Amino acid sequence: MPVITSGAHPAAMWPGVHKFFGMEYNKHPVYYVKIFDVMESKKQYEEDVVTTGFGLGELKPQSQSVVYDEHTQEGTRRYNHDTWGLGYIVTKEERDDNLYLSRSFKRAKALARSMRTTQEINGANILNRAFNATYADGWDAKELCATDHQTQGGISSNELSTPADLSESSIEDLCINISLMDDSRGLKAAIRPKCLIIPSNLRFDAHRILKSDLQAGSSSDSTNTNATNALKDMNTFPDGICVNPYLTDTDAWFIKTDVDAGLQVFERRRMAFTQDNDFDTDNAKAKATQRYSFGWSDWRGCFGSPGAA
Repeated sequence: MPVITSGAHPAAMWPGVHKFFGMEYNKHPVYYVKIFDVMESKKQYEEDVVTTGFGLGELKPQSQSVVYDEHTQEGTRRYNHDTWGLGYIVTKEERDDNLYLSRSFKRAKALARSMRTTQEINGANILNRAFNATYADGWDAKELCATDHQTQGGISSNELSTPADLSESSIEDLCINISLMDDSRGLKAAIRPKCLIIPSNLRFDAHRILKSDLQAGSSSDSTNTNATNALKDMNTFPDGICVNPYLTDTDAWFIKTDVDAGLQVFERRRMAFTQDNDFDTDNAKAKATQRYSFGWSDWRGCFGSPGAA
């Protein structure tokens, strides 16, 4: 078990050190709250039950009975909360002799940064694995983004049929697919985009596509179309752009929709710090733990493209 002794930072035992650096940097904003619907949990696990509605009404001939339909359970999605933690042990001698402990060794803040980064990575991994059939964690035994989600109404897709890089036309194509999406019984579902989710590599392309007044690639001179930017004018993404540096695929991109029970995170226990001293060694122990689970129930909550092959 690693223990921080006086030998870990010998320079800290002597006066004259101007600065210790490397433990603390400017903080990133919290990204996962823009991607996942955050909910509190007070149970060992949470479970969503996928149910179907009713089909279309049927013609009732005169004097004949109405057709009756069924309302059934289609699947379940369980969220088992994992516990994540990290800590450190410091000897009494290191604490006694470290001349900069109170001023420069902000270990609790560094620990919080590590735990927060861990949570961001765990959340981003839901999207990093979205097109990977190895992670078939959906109630339909499929990965998050697939072209063959099986429902009672047939096969549905939340992925571009032909993978495409981020562009004005590919965004429009995926938004059209969202607007034409059916529920499990084949009825049109009024689903709308909320947020465009991209890796850091696409931030400038996304800004040019969504923020320009004119259509991407056009200008006000007579040789171009001077067409309006429909994505901007129609306020296609009311929650804007989420640039997430923890996304590992540099050309994959996603659209979060307004579907209920889509991308979700259940927080069973928020981050908590505890500390104690060991009687025999006088070592000081500190740790941080938290418990949560990321996932999705309705895959219609996220549409995406892995980028062009």
